[in-house]
Amino acid sequence: MPGDHFLGTGMKFPPQINPATGRFAVSSEEESVKESVYLILMTQKTERFLRPEFGSDLMSYTFMDINITSVNMMIRSLTEQILSNEPRIQSVSITTDEQVRKGCLLVNIDYVIRSSQVSDHLDVPLYLHASPEEEAYEPEQYETDQWE
Repeated sequence: MPGDHFLGTGMKFPPQINPATGRFAVSSEEESVKESVYLILMTQKTERFLRPEFGSDLMSYTFMDINITSVNMMIRSLTEQILSNEPRIQSVSITTDEQVRKGCLLVNIDYVIRSSQVSDHLDVPLYLHASPEEEAYEPEQYETDQWE
């Protein structure tokens, strides 16, 4: 396809060695875009010193209360961050599924690649602090006459 050169080729993430050549493995086209979206989600904003605006605030939602308002705020924020950090994507649709497992919110990301109009999908589990600690720590109590 003539527009596929825009999708590019780069080092695979996470970094891997190609056993046949002994060089770093590379990803290209749609696979490169998917890895880029994953990298955006897993990088905290301000984590990169030279590009503080790169990344997302996905991990800051780890201790959120699961209610419709906070989930919608997370969806809107992630959508804006993916679109602003990945120019090869033209549209993003994010849904969540909290019924998968207790303490885990599954974030479903559907996106369309700008140059090829190919739709792709990425599922990212967000592990939540689901319940308060069952037993609070209480230091041992000693009787004062025991030490005399």
